[in-house]
Amino acid sequence: MFFRKKDPEAPPEILNWRLWFGVFVFGLMGAARGLDEGLTGTTATLSSFRHLTGLDNKALSAADKADLLSNITSMVQMGSILGALVAFYLTDKIGRLWATRELCVVWVAGIAIYLSAASTGSLGMIYAGRFIAGVGIGQTTVVAPTYLAEVAPRFVRGLCVCMFSGSVYLGIMLGYFSSWGSSLHISGTTQMQWVVPNLLHIYFAVIIAALSFFAIESPRWLVKVGKHEKAATNLSKLRNLPTDHWYVQAELLDINDQLSREREATMGTKWFGTIRELVMLPANRYRLMLSVASQVLGQWSGANSITIYAPEYFAMMGTTGSNEKLFATAIFGVVKFVSSMLCAFFLIDYLGRKRSLMTGITLQFLAMLYMAIFLLMDTSIEEEGAIVAGSVKRAAIGAIVMIYVSGFGWAWGWNSIQYLINSEIYPLRLRAIGGSFAMTFHFVNQYGNSKAVPEMFLTLTTGGTMMFFSVVTLLGLAWAWFFLPELSGKSLEATDAVFDLPWYIIGRKGKDLTAGVGGVVEAVGKKGGVESVETVERRV
Repeated sequence: MFFRKKDPEAPPEILNWRLWFGVFVFGLMGAARGLDEGLTGTTATLSSFRHLTGLDNKALSAADKADLLSNITSMVQMGSILGALVAFYLTDKIGRLWATRELCVVWVAGIAIYLSAASTGSLGMIYAGRFIAGVGIGQTTVVAPTYLAEVAPRFVRGLCVCMFSGSVYLGIMLGYFSSWGSSLHISGTTQMQWVVPNLLHIYFAVIIAALSFFAIESPRWLVKVGKHEKAATNLSKLRNLPTDHWYVQAELLDINDQLSREREATMGTKWFGTIRELVMLPANRYRLMLSVASQVLGQWSGANSITIYAPEYFAMMGTTGSNEKLFATAIFGVVKFVSSMLCAFFLIDYLGRKRSLMTGITLQFLAMLYMAIFLLMDTSIEEEGAIVAGSVKRAAIGAIVMIYVSGFGWAWGWNSIQYLINSEIYPLRLRAIGGSFAMTFHFVNQYGNSKAVPEMFLTLTTGGTMMFFSVVTLLGLAWAWFFLPELSGKSLEATDAVFDLPWYIIGRKGKDLTAGVGGVVEAVGKKGGVESVETVERRV
């Protein structure tokens, strides 16, 4: 495994079943977002749901239907904004494990209200249920990446955190296939046609909550709340090494050193001191810029709107028939899931964050540009019953392929980075609040995107909308090259040295200029042998 090549001094025991079990449990939380994104757009194509909500009401204008659809779709994003806001407090106050159990309860409660609308016929219950479910779903994007980054050894941190983003596509894929299967095998005259696929939410929430009782609490959170003995015990279990082993002691020393420096710098400040620290220090402002820019550029690159409104996109490119659109959408889910797993296992730690992101953005840009040009040149293909033949048909097939290519690029690029970057750039004191701020901004933009896209199709036309996404994607490529630092192989505590550099060289030269600078574990890896162990013992 490439991990052993990059860090030959690290004991092989640190990659063990306890670590992978925690990664599995917290990584699985990504399915919360994925299920919603995969089920929302496809559910809206099912005749039973359209009749219940009035989406098939012929008295409504196209603009009214677009507004109704965006309201239903965006309710989860609205709730997720609140969920991401409160997540930092709960994650730090009650710990990563209890925060997981709490969010699962909220998630299930919201879905239960949402599904109850099938018997009551209440659009208000659909709105309320999706909003409450969103409060739980929004918390997953803070709790899970924070935990995964904190328990992972430094050379597999990208893999561990990307299990969350990979599970997003597991949820999307299952959501797509369940809606497709439901359209085939459950009559459109019964509300069970859309209720059955949405029961996946409850299944996943119960599984995650139950498995969390067998997971190990984050040692870094335990150190932060003063439970040092428990932190040492938990880290020993996670690394499968004795508590007094040099690797465990070195990691504990790094955690305590960073926390002590942070507390000394903020000693005597009030409750708002953490927020002031986040926005006043130049290094932290750069971190905030990375969080904000990654969310804005990622969400407005267009890939997320394709995920949510996938059936509509396939219809634009000439795919007709409800079942055909749902089947094409289901295959789209498979493509995104497989590509996200490839990125997690082979790219994000091996090639690095920056190369993976830039490769993904390049693929996404080329795909978006092709779709934009195609839709601008031939507007008739979107019309109901349009006959497509000859070169236009071949170009339409190419456009359908480009939808899959864009999903491939998104999974390799922005989807992995938008969670990973926020979990590893912030110091321990600010990790939860920094991640919470970033994901709040994430859902604000996703809400705006899900609300705006149906209207953009009407005002900018579909081709103009795709061209807009192409331009944003190109801007993202330039931003990634200049501003994004490469952090693969660095411990969480060693990233501080990167952000202490002048702002204009952090993204381009940060890793090279800070090679070997940082935590004790890095020093051991550089020196190796008995000398490094003795150095650690003297410092401890």
